Amino acid sequence: MASNHDIKRNFDGSRRPVSPPATPMPYRSRMDELRYLRGYGERVMDQVRALIDSGRLAEVLRNRYSAGHQVRDDKALFEYVVAIKERYMRKAEPLNKVIYDNKLHVVKHALGTHTAISRNHGGRLKAAREIRIATLFRDAPAEFLEMIAVHELAHLKHRDHDKSFYQLCEHMSPHYHQLEFDLRLYLTQLELTQPEPTHLEPAAAPSPERDGAAGAD
Repeated sequence: MASNHDIKRNFDGSRRPVSPPATPMPYRSRMDELRYLRGYGERVMDQVRALIDSGRLAEVLRNRYSAGHQVRDDKALFEYVVAIKERYMRKAEPLNKVIYDNKLHVVKHALGTHTAISRNHGGRLKAAREIRIATLFRDAPAEFLEMIAVHELAHLKHRDHDKSFYQLCEHMSPHYHQLEFDLRLYLTQLELTQPEPTHLEPAAAPSPERDGAAGAD
């Protein structure tokens, strides 16, 4: 039996196992409209192609998710992310900054970043923890903003995309895996409706080889 991590909701509302992406996905031309979903099973890819061909992908996403949210500026974003942290990760290191970043759309594999910057305070080094979230989430459904916020918060405790990392993500957002999959659909739809490629790289798949104090996801 497939684990909960391998289950995704189908477009007719049923559920069946779906294999998650195994490797990071490189940037491709706009002609490859399913680059954000590379690595998923062919049955799922066929479902998505059918929705695209029928012009129904945007409708499916609208019916499934809210129109937007009120987290419009950096101050509101900081308060939003800190509120999640205080609810689920009160003992984690405090956040010094959380902002929208319009440069993340050109950073490879980045939808958000987490950094620990060492700064000198009275002769002592102190880590200033920052989270930057791609500006596209300002206009995305509220559920997707929650997903990326949860993802970056989980990196305060777990550097790698391992089992413990995803368990924490699910603890903070029980439908995390479904949201991640549907975010990939959302990014696909954005590319289909924009006159030029977004230059936004797909989010990197879980990698056991992450090191350093900063991360991009």
